[in-house]
Amino acid sequence: MDDILKKYLPERSVQSCLALVQRTGVHLKIVNERVTRHGDYRRLPDGRHQITVNATLNKYRFLITLVHEIAHLVAFEKYGKRIKPHGSEWKHTFQDLMLPFIRPEIFPGRLLPLLARHFKNPKASSSTDAQLSIALKEYDERHSDKSYVFELPLGSVFRLYNGKLYKKGNKRVKRYECIEMKTGRMFLFQPNAEVEPVTE
Repeated sequence: MDDILKKYLPERSVQSCLALVQRTGVHLKIVNERVTRHGDYRRLPDGRHQITVNATLNKYRFLITLVHEIAHLVAFEKYGKRIKPHGSEWKHTFQDLMLPFIRPEIFPGRLLPLLARHFKNPKASSSTDAQLSIALKEYDERHSDKSYVFELPLGSVFRLYNGKLYKKGNKRVKRYECIEMKTGRMFLFQPNAEVEPVTE
């Protein structure tokens, strides 16, 4: 397990992550990329705990995702199954587990203030924190030809991963109103949603 984790995590975080995995007894599976999620936690029918994390994540996002999912397990064990998956119990658990990792030996200096801000009140996904998500993307090995919604001019047409076409509209407080071309329905998009611009 040690050698496997070295491939996916920042070097100085491997031993602490290994200790977390062993302490919780979780079965960690590293899986092929899923577009809609970075990882997940589930309790298997036989009572064992399983976490999956996408193999394609950069090492900093992999670390955040792994700790995020372990926090689900720890919070459910500590507070019971009736808690909200991303409620206050999970947030406190995630903060406690993540705090020892937010150090310059593990994360690049430019990510530290963004992480410190994010972990004051962690969200259900680091992807909904636009500033952190954009900063983390700079460490991806594969640079895609996709754009962020906030970069596109007003009125631009773009394609989502599922093939549906949308037209970018005005910005509400934080998110953009985008009209699905086929149905005319309006959807709200995070500014850092990755999309494929369509040139008409």
